[in-house]
Amino acid sequence: MTIDEQIAFIKKGAVDVIREDDLRAKLERSEKTGKPLRVKLGADPTAPDIHLGHTVVIRKLKAFQDLGHTAIFLIGDFTGLIGDPTGKSVTRPPLSIEEIAANAETYKTQIFKLLDPEKTEIRFNSEWMNRFSAADFVKLTSRVTVKQILERDDFEKRMAEEKPISLHELLYPLVQGYDSVALEADVELGGTDQKFNLLVGRNLQREYQQEPQIIITTPLLEGLDGVQKMSKSLGNYIGIGEAPGEMFGKIMSISDELMWKYYELLTDMTVDEINALRFRSESGAENPRNIKVNLAKLIINDFHSAEAAFAAEDEFNRRFVKKEMPDEIEETAIASGTYKLADLLVQTNLAASKGEAKRLIEQGGVKIAGEKASDAKADFTLNSGDEYVLQVGKLKFLKVKAN
Repeated sequence: MTIDEQIAFIKKGAVDVIREDDLRAKLERSEKTGKPLRVKLGADPTAPDIHLGHTVVIRKLKAFQDLGHTAIFLIGDFTGLIGDPTGKSVTRPPLSIEEIAANAETYKTQIFKLLDPEKTEIRFNSEWMNRFSAADFVKLTSRVTVKQILERDDFEKRMAEEKPISLHELLYPLVQGYDSVALEADVELGGTDQKFNLLVGRNLQREYQQEPQIIITTPLLEGLDGVQKMSKSLGNYIGIGEAPGEMFGKIMSISDELMWKYYELLTDMTVDEINALRFRSESGAENPRNIKVNLAKLIINDFHSAEAAFAAEDEFNRRFVKKEMPDEIEETAIASGTYKLADLLVQTNLAASKGEAKRLIEQGGVKIAGEKASDAKADFTLNSGDEYVLQVGKLKFLKVKAN
């Protein structure tokens, strides 16, 4: 790839790149010297399972790895003892050493579903933080002012609401920032909620006479509800260790609109490829259900296999699509072309009038290949040889075949 192509590849789905000119300079220097960039992603082992929301930023680390750079997955076994205050309205209870050790082991297994284990550095920040003396901590705290730390949104809100902030929470961004110094990171990755911590690392590197790291943030992925951030505690998550069938069913349950964000953040498809797919969906050239099936199979392939993905699709169809259909369904032939859905229902005698067809669609009583239709004016394209089962209510079924 050219440098421009590399930057486009890295920026796909990113929110912040601080600073892009510096990233270009680092990539150009790496190309000239043959020395790969050191790209850091840190994660506190606060839970044993990694879900798809976590993989958004892991995929960004993989992008750098695919370009030949050094991927560093830093497990925050020391910072886990403090507890990241990011996004928390109350002091977060720190984990025990035993909990951290157990969760860290599961992380090491799970991340290699995406990363190449032969080209990934697994590091623990206890390597250097356990060697810190009290004097070392005093020196570290002297590098940042109290005002800088308290400008953090989480702390400002808690102070305004007169909620307590424990002193150890103020140390968290300092320790995370020092990790970048210890690792001599060229790039640090994180979600948008980590931006403050990443900036502290960039500033601390300057304090220690290092070239400041590039910061790249990725968006927080909404869960199955399409509203809240994907979270195990909210029950709206898809775990990467879940069975293929479970993953398939959950992905098929997301909204058509959220599907495009999942395509952008959870697949290797380019922006142009995704836009072309979206155009086909919105123009009626492709059934959104088929596009969602493809998304589910791509994701399952990443964490299981292509065979598992196809098997999950077959099982889903057997359980949820074919289950509601009678063994024998009346068939009718229709000319290939593009139809308004309401017109198609009238033409196939599934509705007595356009008004009735529109009402049925708006009430959620119409399904195409097992998927509810919601827009009476939507274009529905039938190419020669296409077959779809139209369902109106619970009892009316018709297999439409284009010729």
